[in-house]
Amino acid sequence: MCAYRVLVVDDSAFMRKIITDLIVRDESFNIVGTAANGKEAVEKVKELQPDLVTMDVEMPEMNGLEALPLIMAAHPLPVIMLSGINEQGMKETIMALEAGAFDFIRKPSIAHAQDIEQVSKALLEQMHTAMQAVRSRLERKEANERKAALEQAKKTPQEKPPGQVVTEKRAGSQASTNKPPVVPLAPSPAVSTQPKRDAGKSVPAAKQETKRQQSGTSVTSGRIEQPAAQPSKSVQASTVQKKEDLSKGMGRTPGKLNGSNTAADKSLHGKDKAGLVKPEPRKTVSSSATPIPAAATPPVTSPTVPAAPKGFSLKKGVHTSSFRKLVAVGCSTGGPRALKTLLERIPGDFPAPIVIVQHMPPNFTRSLAQRLNTLSPLRVVEAEQGMTLETGTAYIAPGGYQLRIVPGAGGKYTVSLKMEEARNGHRPSVDTMFESLLSLTSLERHLVLLTGMGSDGAKMMKKLYDAGVQSTFAENEETCVVYGMPRSAVELKCVRHLLPMQEIAPKLLQVVK
Repeated sequence: MCAYRVLVVDDSAFMRKIITDLIVRDESFNIVGTAANGKEAVEKVKELQPDLVTMDVEMPEMNGLEALPLIMAAHPLPVIMLSGINEQGMKETIMALEAGAFDFIRKPSIAHAQDIEQVSKALLEQMHTAMQAVRSRLERKEANERKAALEQAKKTPQEKPPGQVVTEKRAGSQASTNKPPVVPLAPSPAVSTQPKRDAGKSVPAAKQETKRQQSGTSVTSGRIEQPAAQPSKSVQASTVQKKEDLSKGMGRTPGKLNGSNTAADKSLHGKDKAGLVKPEPRKTVSSSATPIPAAATPPVTSPTVPAAPKGFSLKKGVHTSSFRKLVAVGCSTGGPRALKTLLERIPGDFPAPIVIVQHMPPNFTRSLAQRLNTLSPLRVVEAEQGMTLETGTAYIAPGGYQLRIVPGAGGKYTVSLKMEEARNGHRPSVDTMFESLLSLTSLERHLVLLTGMGSDGAKMMKKLYDAGVQSTFAENEETCVVYGMPRSAVELKCVRHLLPMQEIAPKLLQVVK
């Protein structure tokens, strides 16, 4: 198996050497080139067609934030940003995540060997996760194509072989003279209404799939149309050529990751040398959503805020500590972009506070809150110790702290922050925040799990669900950057609304109102 091809981009030759050395420790990856700035990176991506890019945020001539949309337009692929810890670097990192970067890591400190080791572990983990996400997306695309071909085949009337049609027509014309029918010397081969790649699939399995689709148990199911009526024999022969063309069209080979025939492309469909395997088929959960396929890297679009539902205002400034409803959100990899999509669609007078745990290091969460505050009609802040929750406000848990919601004086609810041990490998942890809601039975609690690797949040969502909290949301696989945390909740059967990212905010507004 060929290793995944990686391009390393950094304006420092010394840092390029460090990052390169960290990556080649893992035989699953191979460095195919380096670039010293964003402009050179754009050219190298077009030339080398890598599978993955690591890119510095701050660079001369063209920085990482400026290069990212150009790379995505020419050659969509996972990009992991390397961010400095200064304020400008953190702000640009958050914007890069919104613009389509897969994730980011903090640049290692060259003065501390232990820090370099920590960065190495985080970088390789993210790279493996990124390539697994690409493989899953390719597999889902192929499965959708097979499903569409199967449905088309079911809607297509069954045709008799052309030779048989000709035989019957001639036999009919000779019936009055009692002459034997004229049989063609070389009948044409039978037309197949089933695409080649579905060969060997049993009919009962296909029927079961159709039954699931019609009952609405799969989020990927579409509207099933009944087959058209059988045409008369006189028109069957004239449609044979069209059906041959259709069968050929349905049997085409799906495209590869980079549109090339390199061995690296082929390697995405099997195990890598780190032992990663294809994800298991996910369980289906009932959903009102029509699937929205996600591209490898969604294009950069300007934020659009839809009109508020009747009874809501898009104006900021409606805040009160008197409320009976609370929304709690958890996310990780891909979270900043998902949060942008969620919060820009929620009006400023939303009648509940929104508490958010996004897996992110200290200080980056403040930059995230500041950025989201400029995009959302809500007031968005980084949570602080003792802060009183208010409606129309979203609270981002600060990196490095475990956040809980606790009852306060006068029927109010406040934020509690503690530097406790990491939970599920995270601080803040979604499970810790969700767990604090178990005792708040006087509140109507609404839980949301968005894109992210791992399973943080799923266990406590299940406990809350079993305790009677039925307003539970999860982002579906089609729009997740990494379908990890939502998948874990789905497998625990505690998700009531499994929706694409774009539909979560409208449904949440409907439920909370």
